Amino acid sequence: MLTLDKFEEASEKVKEVTLETKLVYSDYWSQQTGNKVYLKPENMQFTGAYKVRGAYYKISTLSDEERAKGLITASAGNHAQGVAYAAKCYGCKAVIVMPTTTPLIKVNRTKSYGAEVVLYGDVYDEACQKAYELADKEGYTFIHPFDDLAVATGQGTIAMEIFKELPLVEYILVPIGGGGLATGVSTLAKLLNPKIKVIGVEPAGANCMQASFAAGKVTTLPQVNTIADGTAVKTPGSKIFPYIQKNLDDIITVEDNELVVAFLDMVENHKMIVENSGLLTVAALKHLDVSDKRVVSILSGGNMDVITMSSVVQQGLIFRDRIFTVSVLLPDKPGELSKVSAAIAAEQGNVIKLEHNQFVTTNRSAAVELRITLESFGTEHKKQIMKALEKKGYKPKLVRTSL
Repeated sequence: MLTLDKFEEASEKVKEVTLETKLVYSDYWSQQTGNKVYLKPENMQFTGAYKVRGAYYKISTLSDEERAKGLITASAGNHAQGVAYAAKCYGCKAVIVMPTTTPLIKVNRTKSYGAEVVLYGDVYDEACQKAYELADKEGYTFIHPFDDLAVATGQGTIAMEIFKELPLVEYILVPIGGGGLATGVSTLAKLLNPKIKVIGVEPAGANCMQASFAAGKVTTLPQVNTIADGTAVKTPGSKIFPYIQKNLDDIITVEDNELVVAFLDMVENHKMIVENSGLLTVAALKHLDVSDKRVVSILSGGNMDVITMSSVVQQGLIFRDRIFTVSVLLPDKPGELSKVSAAIAAEQGNVIKLEHNQFVTTNRSAAVELRITLESFGTEHKKQIMKALEKKGYKPKLVRTSL
């Protein structure tokens, strides 16, 4: 059972391995939403995510015999690092089963804490089944990433810290994968203030908790598809589900493209790297139909590999019309390219790529296609550049941008 005494005990215990992640007031999202928005930056933890809280507290509750057997878990990355780091602190062996799709940075960081990594399956659920098999075979002690009340208690210590800094908090937004974080945070928040609203946030492509809410029982999705790999879970926890049903006020889902834009906003406005799963609560802010409320968005992690980061930035620029591609047909004669370039330059557009196709028509003397990829200041600037090209007699067409 999750009790206030246990939460207080866990809050003191996790101080041994956590960094202080003070709330960050966000002028940007406050202005965007009409609320007073604060960020809880768990991406700044030593292991790059909140997961070390639950892992460390859980391991602290084990007997010496259970720890001596060695620990095993399954994780898409952040719980893996939490268990690996906590096991290292306790001098335990740790085996981590991770999906083969796990970003390289999470795999390497987990290994750096001395854990043995086994890559198996395409999603968390397949990796978890493998971990159970290895636990039975080798006698390891299994540390579940979310369906464990001690783990959930450790994660809930985040709520204790939020209330100490912002006693009058009215809304807490919490990301949901399997539900451990949401269980701990919502349960403790309701114990401290029954009137507070705690909202869970899931990716639309992995909304297992929303489906379970609707069905009134734990429900397994046939598949998951989301860039938020840390929350790509098919089945939420059954042990924690009753707590979620009781204490979570609502669930919001967000699309992947909203996470892409949120990443760009976070980098530009707060100079912070937050992984896609950690951005769920930020992307959900515009779906929250309230105003002038004190809202805390929990940023659950920041473990993102550079390749993914680069891709997300590029897509974010495209979604925001900061990069776009236009196609124009030109007569195949000298000087036409410079005319187009001059028209774009006059509007402060910046050309970053050109593609010249002479084979768009069989009559080469009539026209060739020029595809121009440009940087702009946003949607209005893009429209301004398009109008300028039209005034010069061209018929510009927007085409799919490919960087």
